[in-house]
Amino acid sequence: MNIRIVFLPLTALALAACMPAARAADAPATTVTGNVAVVSDYMFRGLTQTWGHPAVQGGADLALANGFAAGFWGSAISENSYPGGSMELDLYASYGASINNDWSWRAGLYSYVYPGANLDKAGLPSRSLNTGEANAALSWKQFTLKYNYALTDYFGADVEQGYRGDSRGTSYTQLDASFPFGPAWSLALHAGYTHYTTALAAPNAYGARHPDYADFGATLKDQFSAHWSASVGVTQATNDRFYRRTSSFMNASDVRNVGGTRGFVMLQGTF
Repeated sequence: MNIRIVFLPLTALALAACMPAARAADAPATTVTGNVAVVSDYMFRGLTQTWGHPAVQGGADLALANGFAAGFWGSAISENSYPGGSMELDLYASYGASINNDWSWRAGLYSYVYPGANLDKAGLPSRSLNTGEANAALSWKQFTLKYNYALTDYFGADVEQGYRGDSRGTSYTQLDASFPFGPAWSLALHAGYTHYTTALAAPNAYGARHPDYADFGATLKDQFSAHWSASVGVTQATNDRFYRRTSSFMNASDVRNVGGTRGFVMLQGTF
């Protein structure tokens, strides 16, 4: 079971959509940015993707003054959650614009790709874990409300993993906000909710069938130089009965609470 929160690439292209129209007119026609990071635990939507271990991450983004943006991002992952896989590659594109000085919108497509990962590597019927989503976001000042809709099975959730049926249409709704204080420090707050279109065919050991859950996060960031920042954060995921004893695909005796309350630290560079 896969699912993410700590690091989603924050780029100049995303910020461009929130610029007032007068300032956007002065923006460069094309902006290219890159990022690299080391994180103690790669969290996505409240759940660990690395089985509690560190990850190296990085990507690049392109932003055009007309509101179009595209990019890629990669991270190490654990084959305990993605059998046969060791890397996640995200590909995404979007378009957005300012409405006025306070409001902006953005809509796009996001693809999560796991090279080499397949449920057949764990002795299950063949099933890719690649996932595609459509998304739409509305921002007001430092607040952003975003809705994500799965166009494919949601990270392989289907009958092969013991669900009643496919998970197309699974949604993730999130609210994010950033509060700067001082020249270098900022606090990012996050709340999200994952709603599955399917449930387990049989309850797990704790009687849970439904994987729906909420997640929350807070990240304190110090931009200690022009290109480098350090962050410390905490995430919390609900539905403990479903996620607290998740078995590894590769070794059923390797059991981990992939949700719950988890902390992380990150060192990130941008260029």
